[in-house]
This record gives sequence, structure tokens and C-alpha cells, in this order.
Amino acid sequence: MANNARQSRYRLANQILDVAREARFEPGHHLREQQLGDLLGVSRTPIRSALTLLAERGAVEAIKNQGFFLKAPPEELHRLEVEIPSTADQDLYTRIVEDRLSGQLNETITQTEISRRYGVDRILLQRTIAHLVNDGLIARNSGRGWIFLPTLDTQVALRNSYDFRKTIEPAGILLKTFRFDAAALERSRLQHLYLEAHPDITTVDPRQLFETDAQFHEMVAEFSGNIFFLQAIQQQNRLRRLLEFGGYTNRRRVRDWCHEHVTILDAISVGDQQKAALLMTSHLTTALTAAPRYQTA
Repeated sequence: MANNARQSRYRLANQILDVAREARFEPGHHLREQQLGDLLGVSRTPIRSALTLLAERGAVEAIKNQGFFLKAPPEELHRLEVEIPSTADQDLYTRIVEDRLSGQLNETITQTEISRRYGVDRILLQRTIAHLVNDGLIARNSGRGWIFLPTLDTQVALRNSYDFRKTIEPAGILLKTFRFDAAALERSRLQHLYLEAHPDITTVDPRQLFETDAQFHEMVAEFSGNIFFLQAIQQQNRLRRLLEFGGYTNRRRVRDWCHEHVTILDAISVGDQQKAALLMTSHLTTALTAAPRYQTA
């Protein structure tokens, strides 16, 4: 199975799990291919393939001539997520990020340099560069190459960023306009619980970890009801994207920040904004202490 088709199968399996969670399906519920296909906008064939994958993982049961039936109980279903396998471009992406952080790559690079350094073909290289551009890590240079975008590449910049965030993020939670979206909060909570309980966190793509982290902070900022708070945190996320990838080599810290995020979400969910703000301050203070020490070239 080609990498793209394989990844689509895994993503579709996770979408089916999301449907089951949101609809609160009980064990034994008949997961009808046509119904799921209509809901997710795909044909029955990829749905059947994704359900077969879930059956292999024990989440559903395949009964001959009857179809697929949910097997996982609610408490297990909330923790389930199918790990999407890594691809060659993801591996190259990670190597480029790590080499930039360790100072082995200059601020500007060319496709020829990357191809020669990593021994990859043009198609793989173009896909990887597209991912780096989409994620806001590089941009086309005025010349013929690419340039890494500004990041928090000194300890002073890093400390200043966290001081700014410790001022802004707790304050946003305390605004009178603060209103949380219960569905978004619960989705974020489940994502964090999944990562916190993951049996092998080292296998999780760093991009997934960063997105979970960044989306949490942007979501809370959006709850503030003030667009300027949200824009400020979005800009901070853009600046810390490259550096934070290096922080995910400390996977124990990933479990810790997942737990810290969950405690903040729990406080928000019961309307305790004061507690949530205090927890956010504590979380950001701890995060600075644990942040990676990188100095780019």
C-alpha cells in the first residue's frame, strides 16, 4: 500500500473513532459503512479498509456477513487513537529541524545542498520543503534558496517570550469576556489524555505534539473573547515552532505538560478562572525551566 493511501487509511480510522466518541456509541453499535461514508464524505471502500484496521486494533469487531460493530467500551474509546505511521518526508523533515537546531544548517539553504546532504530525490525533497513552508519554518529566499524564519534562538529571546506569555495568557483567562466552548475543551482534553497515557511517547510525531501544545494555548486565548490576545499567542507559536521541536526529545516533559494542560482545562470547565489563571502561570514558569537550550548558527 502506498504511503499516502496508508496514511489516509489511518486518518480515516481516527475520524471514525471521533464519530463514535461524539455520538456516544455503546459497545455493540453497528458501524454501517454507507452511513459513515456519507458522514465523512468518502466511499464505502476506504471506510471498510479503515474499519478493518480498527478491527485489527481491537476497537471494533468484524462479524462475517453482518458488518462491523463497536467493541471498545466508552472509557477505552476516549483513550483510543490510531498512530499514523511515519513517512520518508516526515523523517527528512525531522532531520532538517534537528540539524538546524544543533547549528549544523545555516540560516539559508538551497535544494541542491539539502539533496546532497541527505541523499534524497527531488520528489521527496519537494514534499518535505512544502511541509516546512506550510508549517512556517522556512520561506523562499530572495535568491535561489530557502531561509529559516525567525525563531527564539537565544536564551534572552526565549526568556522574554515566556515573560510575555506569563503576562498575557493568565490575564486572558481572567477577562470578563472569557467564555469557553465545551465541545472544543473536551476534544482538547481527550487529545491530552491520549498523549499522557501513550505507551511509547517516543513514537509520536513531534509535529503532532507541537500542534497539540500550540492549539491548546491558542484555544484558551480564543476563549478570552479578545482577538488581540489570540493574535499574540499565534505569533508566539510561530516564533517557538522550530525551537519547541527540540524540546520534544524530552518525552517525560511531554507527559508533564499534558497533565498540566488537563488541570487547566478542568479548572476552566467548572468556571474557576482564578485557579485556571494561576495554573497557567505555574505551567509557563515550569515550561521555561524545561525549555531546550539551543543556539542556532
